[in-house]
Amino acid sequence: MQRTQISLTAEDRSVLDAEAARTGRSISALIRDAVAQTYGFRQDIEQDLRAIEVATGAWADRRVDGEAYVQGLRSGGRLDRATVR
Repeated sequence: MQRTQISLTAEDRSVLDAEAARTGRSISALIRDAVAQTYGFRQDIEQDLRAIEVATGAWADRRVDGEAYVQGLRSGGRLDRATVR
């Protein structure tokens, strides 16, 4: 790992301090993650799998399935209320 010195605004540092306290992660780790997410092109398969797992069952407590919901949006009824000028 290469050591780098950066300058931050007081607001940026406060945000990092708060996130470090909330997550228990170091400021360096938070900055590395932000750089990787913003500028990196690596795909993190573990992160993708976690996102899929979190999303699984997201509609379980709904009375309508995803297809019916989308079809309802496409029905055009929502456009009837819009004013066209």
